[in-house]
Amino acid sequence: MITKRIIPCLDVKDGRVVKGVQFVELRDAGDPVELASFYDEEGADELVFLDISASHEGRKTMVHVVEETAARLAIPFTVGGGINTLMDMKKILRAGADKVSLNTAAVLNPELITEGARFFGSQCIVAAIDAKYDEELKGYRVYTHGGRTKTEWEAVEWAKEAVKRGAGEILLTSMDNDGGKSGFNLDLTSLVSESVSVPVIASGGAGNASHFYEAFTSGKADAALAASIFHYKETSVKEVKNELKERGVRIR
Repeated sequence: MITKRIIPCLDVKDGRVVKGVQFVELRDAGDPVELASFYDEEGADELVFLDISASHEGRKTMVHVVEETAARLAIPFTVGGGINTLMDMKKILRAGADKVSLNTAAVLNPELITEGARFFGSQCIVAAIDAKYDEELKGYRVYTHGGRTKTEWEAVEWAKEAVKRGAGEILLTSMDNDGGKSGFNLDLTSLVSESVSVPVIASGGAGNASHFYEAFTSGKADAALAASIFHYKETSVKEVKNELKERGVRIR
């Protein structure tokens, strides 16, 4: 049985870590380099760094911040935001990232996943999916540009397409649950987890350690990501891991 992973997420805007609710009402949460170093020492299994306004603002990820952050880490490090070409991927991986996260650019040009997997290996390519329940669709619709743009894709179908094209992992965020601290979207997470053969990272809604347990059991996720509850010290990676171990979940 594969061990489950706990992953703090650094949403970065203008060089600072921020966190909001349902992708809006952002507030400052600290310096990305300092927070990354803190989570490394605290026992996080991996770290995700998302330049959340890069695609919307039409610019590249801040490479210098990636370099500074990577220099302080001994754990795997995924970077996303404003990565639109193979050259962008190469720059981010050379700056110290272990994986690149593709969201908007991959939906607009799915061939980018194929090319990235071919050049760097599927293990380097994470397909990030921001999804929101759509009454008309009776399912979850994929959004791009930091949750601002509705697409024609349904979340499960896009996840399958991304994996078919070579994505080695899915980072799945429920926009409905994001920042609400009421728990992960177990329906969405289990639907995607059961539909693809690669690891799925649940994201959006973590409020306490029990929510991680639910994501791993009911949601069938392989990893779970959180931001605000860790950034604002409402709980810690160690506390979450200790509770999961007590409840029989295999943790690194």
